[in-house]
Amino acid sequence: MKSKEKRRIILAIVIVSILIIIYIAYNIYTNQVISYASNDKVVTEVAEISEAEKIDIDEIISENQVNSEEQIITEEIDLEYITEYRNNNELPKGTIQVVQEGRTGKQQITIKRTIDENQEIHEEEINSIITKAAVNKIVEIGTSNSKYTYKITKGSSVYVTSDRADIMRENNIESSKITTIAKNTEMTVIEITDDWYMVSVDGQTGWIKAENVTSVNPNPITGGSSENGIIAKCDFNMALNKPSGLSLEQFKKVLSDSKDVNNIFSDNAEYFYYIEQQYNINGIFVAAIGIHESGWGTSKIALNKKNLFGYGAYDSSPYSSSYNFDTYAEGIDLIARVLVKYYLNPAGTAIYGGETASGKYYNGNTVSAVNKKYATDKNWANKVYNYMEYLYKKI
Repeated sequence: MKSKEKRRIILAIVIVSILIIIYIAYNIYTNQVISYASNDKVVTEVAEISEAEKIDIDEIISENQVNSEEQIITEEIDLEYITEYRNNNELPKGTIQVVQEGRTGKQQITIKRTIDENQEIHEEEINSIITKAAVNKIVEIGTSNSKYTYKITKGSSVYVTSDRADIMRENNIESSKITTIAKNTEMTVIEITDDWYMVSVDGQTGWIKAENVTSVNPNPITGGSSENGIIAKCDFNMALNKPSGLSLEQFKKVLSDSKDVNNIFSDNAEYFYYIEQQYNINGIFVAAIGIHESGWGTSKIALNKKNLFGYGAYDSSPYSSSYNFDTYAEGIDLIARVLVKYYLNPAGTAIYGGETASGKYYNGNTVSAVNKKYATDKNWANKVYNYMEYLYKKI
């Protein structure tokens, strides 16, 4: 056979081989939907080749998010306001008056959540944006020793000075009597005439003679905020969404301690008393948290940031992420509101300033119930309660 003819045969074989390879490749690797029209209907043929094409990508992403050891979460939360305490020499000593109610703001935060080898969750705030500014609450503290420096106006709190006082239906002595109330009973003034005050007391409204009341808290030192001034007995299962009943003087006594080397708790004892008056929380419980978290005020966060509770701190960066306060009073007031709003009361409970409880972390109103969501240390409740018991024994 001539060499020229051989070359032609080889070339033909190569071309046929290429065509066969192209045809096989086309059928193996092409996965397509073929549609063709026949009059008024469409016929569809699906060519299924690879099992990989059946994988649900959305499902894989979802599973990875659930099982991943690290997640990035963005959410909007309440931005709690700060409470400013100011002394007022025109108010009777031992009284407090809210002159501006606080309003919460809104804050968008981004959190990195990780799960360690023990399946414990750790969170770190990596970004925050204030979407609505909070408005500070302003509280004035009376420092005057004179009961006459405070003018009684609508909305004022007044107290019965006589052993017994009658509440009348009208503002005259001939009117019928609604009820009789005891000495030192607190009332709220609704209307004022020359010699009479319309007051609200125990759900009833009536008139009382002005000479039978005073604006001065009759017992600012020895009186408590609980029912009948009774001090709540310290117990591991005691309800903490109630005041302890301690007086201002008793708070100062129990928080004066040689362990308080910087006098932080003794110098700020009054604010643990004031939070009881405003927020219905056990002030000794709050003080015990502060003592435990700050080592009696000796921690770096407590000293440099006036933050006794490590509030805002994340495990990965406790110092840098913790809040900075201008005064210790601000931190004491804020942590009290946070506990009342999120931990100690079920959702919908009426609390302070016309607000209702979120109950986001509510598991009950005892120290062990708060422990479940407040602290990762499972022995936190026992440690805090030991300080509570220590303080109660000093009364």
